[in-house]
Amino acid sequence: MSLERVTDPRVVDPKLTIQISRVRENLNPLPLPQFMTSGASGCDVLDDLEKPLKIKPGERALIPTGIAIAIPVGYEAQMRPRSGLAWKWGVTLPNTPGTIDSDYRGEIKVPLINLGKKTVTISRGDRIAQMVFQKVCPIEWKEVQSLDETQRGEGGFGHTGVNQSERL
Repeated sequence: MSLERVTDPRVVDPKLTIQISRVRENLNPLPLPQFMTSGASGCDVLDDLEKPLKIKPGERALIPTGIAIAIPVGYEAQMRPRSGLAWKWGVTLPNTPGTIDSDYRGEIKVPLINLGKKTVTISRGDRIAQMVFQKVCPIEWKEVQSLDETQRGEGGFGHTGVNQSERL
């Protein structure tokens, strides 16, 4: 964690420690995930491909990162797309956000899908996703016969319309 991020007054709890390990030895190790600005909520994750990989339009690929992490109990990591990859190339994660549970210890792999019109080449060290850490709220189910009424009720999937004139 950079000094700038730790001393930023907006950072409420800079003390979350995440253990990280490289899953294979490499003579040219990649940088660990990094927060690129002091206000970034996600750290950029790099791929650890042995050779460049082409992803054609409509294709998916599971991309290794070369890292494994130990997330403290009560937290999860979420893998999210990078906006630049999605906007410029149509490359995104098909299961957004992808959840990494606190008890998972294997290599983090990132599924990518090319929704664009051109073949995209992913090369070793490219920033392919961002990882965000979130607290997890434990719950207890309470089964009931019916739920309390709300103004919205069961309305969903566009029931409020798309534009202002549909709401009048």
